Amino acid sequence: MPFLVGDGMTCILGIDPGSRHTGYGLVSQVGGRLELVACGTISTSDREMPPRLATIFSGLERVMAEFSPDEVSVEQVFMARNADSALKLGQARGAAIAAVVRDGVPVFEYSARQVKQALVGRGGAEKRQVAQMVCHLLRLDETPQADAADALAIAICHAHMRTSLARIAGARSVRRRRVR
Repeated sequence: MPFLVGDGMTCILGIDPGSRHTGYGLVSQVGGRLELVACGTISTSDREMPPRLATIFSGLERVMAEFSPDEVSVEQVFMARNADSALKLGQARGAAIAAVVRDGVPVFEYSARQVKQALVGRGGAEKRQVAQMVCHLLRLDETPQADAADALAIAICHAHMRTSLARIAGARSVRRRRVR
């Protein structure tokens, strides 16, 4: 059952889709504690888009098979100035989502602004600040590659959101019991 934070561990996969580099990051959440499971980048070298999408799809299929995450979080497409870039990003994002939904894992989407807000406290934070918070929150000695750090930030954002929603649900049930 997604979005319930209990005593058990939840493995969250964060995905930062890109047509040339797709970052992925997995964190485990036990209560309020987060730990790095794995992270990396799926890089494509083909010039044509269809083989790039196949590389993203198969790369994330391998990640799913190896780590079996409980939930997946993906960055939403932002409106870019270049329509062609936005279309390519949307296609990469579609390939990523298609690779993970096959296993029936719930997918949650967050804007870049939401991720920055959850980690740094400001929606307009710089990438460097987000990467520093990723290192701090996961107690890492060195900063992961940029796309992997972004993916970890997306996973951490989801972990924070699911914890907050669980607290809200708990508060509602307490209030309901008092009203009776």
